[in-house]
Amino acid sequence: MDFALLVPISLIVCITYAIKIVMDARVRKQLVSSNGSPELVQSIMANDETNRRLSSLRWGITMVALAIGFGIVQGAGWTEVNPGVIALLVGSLGLGNLAFYALSRKLG
Repeated sequence: MDFALLVPISLIVCITYAIKIVMDARVRKQLVSSNGSPELVQSIMANDETNRRLSSLRWGITMVALAIGFGIVQGAGWTEVNPGVIALLVGSLGLGNLAFYALSRKLG
């Protein structure tokens, strides 16, 4: 892997994420300062909090499923990257996302 290529890509991702955060904060500030209905502001803030919680849950479940996949690869003694290893890791990510979907349907 060429690390000289990784730095500019990381920089672009970080700048894009920073712009997104600033724009979200600006929209919230304008919404509050425009004297919108308190119910609307409260609804938007509650929805954002729910989305943040569900995002954390999704990443947590997905990372645990990926860790289980890596554990299986290590336990099986596979040392080379081949289609079977990749299929196991991608499959564990898919199962993690499906588990999140099922859990979020129960919570919602």
